[in-house]
Amino acid sequence: MLPPSSVLSSLFSYIDEHKHQYIQNLREAVAIQSVSGNSENRKDVNKMIEWTSNRLKSLGCKVDLKHIGFDDKGLSLPDVIMASLGDDPNKRTVCIYGHIDVQPASLEDGWASPPFELTERDGKLYGRGATDDKGPVLCWFHALEAFQATGKIPVNVKFVLESMEECGSKGLEELLIAEKQFFDNVDYVCISDNYWLGTERPTLTYALRGICYFHVEVEGAALDLHSGIYGGTVQEAMEDLIYLLGNLSDKNGKIAITNFYDNVAPLTDDEYDLYKNILFDVDEYRNSIGCKKLLYNEDKVQILMHRWRHPCLSIHGIEGAFSEHGSKTVIPRKVIGKFSIRFVPNQSSKEIEKLVVSYLEQKFKERKSLNNLKVFMTGFGDLWSEDPFHPNYVAGSRATKHVYGVEPDLIRDGGTIPILLIIQKVTGKNILLLPVGQGDDGAHSQNEKVNVKNYIEGTKLLGAYLYEVSQID
Repeated sequence: MLPPSSVLSSLFSYIDEHKHQYIQNLREAVAIQSVSGNSENRKDVNKMIEWTSNRLKSLGCKVDLKHIGFDDKGLSLPDVIMASLGDDPNKRTVCIYGHIDVQPASLEDGWASPPFELTERDGKLYGRGATDDKGPVLCWFHALEAFQATGKIPVNVKFVLESMEECGSKGLEELLIAEKQFFDNVDYVCISDNYWLGTERPTLTYALRGICYFHVEVEGAALDLHSGIYGGTVQEAMEDLIYLLGNLSDKNGKIAITNFYDNVAPLTDDEYDLYKNILFDVDEYRNSIGCKKLLYNEDKVQILMHRWRHPCLSIHGIEGAFSEHGSKTVIPRKVIGKFSIRFVPNQSSKEIEKLVVSYLEQKFKERKSLNNLKVFMTGFGDLWSEDPFHPNYVAGSRATKHVYGVEPDLIRDGGTIPILLIIQKVTGKNILLLPVGQGDDGAHSQNEKVNVKNYIEGTKLLGAYLYEVSQID
């Protein structure tokens, strides 16, 4: 193969020359309202699958559409696209995951332009799916097409593209397990469905926290009561619930659950050093969320570690309570508090469930309430982590340096992406999260966008990554 300067120089020049065509391709994709959460948009989701399949076929891919069953309304779920390009045993094989469904959007939500009409303003491309995840999926297609036009694709490629990601990837795990042989010759996995930490420096993401979601239910009387008639004669469920929720953590966010931190993996010196060099503006972060002051003395390292590396607990709401505007003198018969815990290595959802239930039952016992208590976990997503010094990440770092001229920050993220665990389980291979978009792209929000620069440079990035994978010894 030609040296990287020749291969990538030709590739990058071709990509620059086809910038306007790539934007037009994204315009076509955004126009298809593939909102997976609305059954009335299922025809649009299927149209997006057909549109994407045709793009893959034009690249020479072998495309299989895999049926994954029906939803709870009996409506057929959208097919999953499983495609292959190249089967050279002398080449590495990269599996790429992405999704082509989107969140709902309308002008009435506060968009400055129609969400399903790609609109360019000030070097930004606005439209639903522009950054999550249609734009990055198209970047992969464009990178492969550019390789074909300027030489040869340096690796074999496999795609898994779904259209139910925004609805929890229904049916995907069962399909991938059933189709496990599809991944037999895969060497590395790469996903571009995340974002830079900020807006200035590229990042590679190597870990995500897990999540456990809990309901704590307190029930008193058999019906709602008038406080003027019954107040003072019954023990109120709301008071018990507020007491329990108030004892979950202290004012600094430290979780108060007994033995909760016992199994948290200790921080190594090497990992700590990663945080010190990450480009992160505390003032910008604080101002962007409208807070007057942050916890932990606004220390960059501590904020990042508590955002990604340490567990946290968040209270989300109370079901059964009066929450509308105005006043209502009702004593609710039953209230349900809702909270979640983001957990980290080496914790597990089963361990946390036992600790939470035991702790709240003990607190309720100490309160000697006359009411009834139920505590239960309603759902969970396991944590995910990879070795950030793995050859797959080295390839991602080198690709970033080729395009942006800097080493990327290696970061964790505080969120949870269940699909990563599924793919990791099925393939057993290292997964790289290689973002195209910036931290201010507004995925799921009004005025979602991708910068023109990120869209084009991101295409180069994904192409450079495939080249660097081919160079791994």
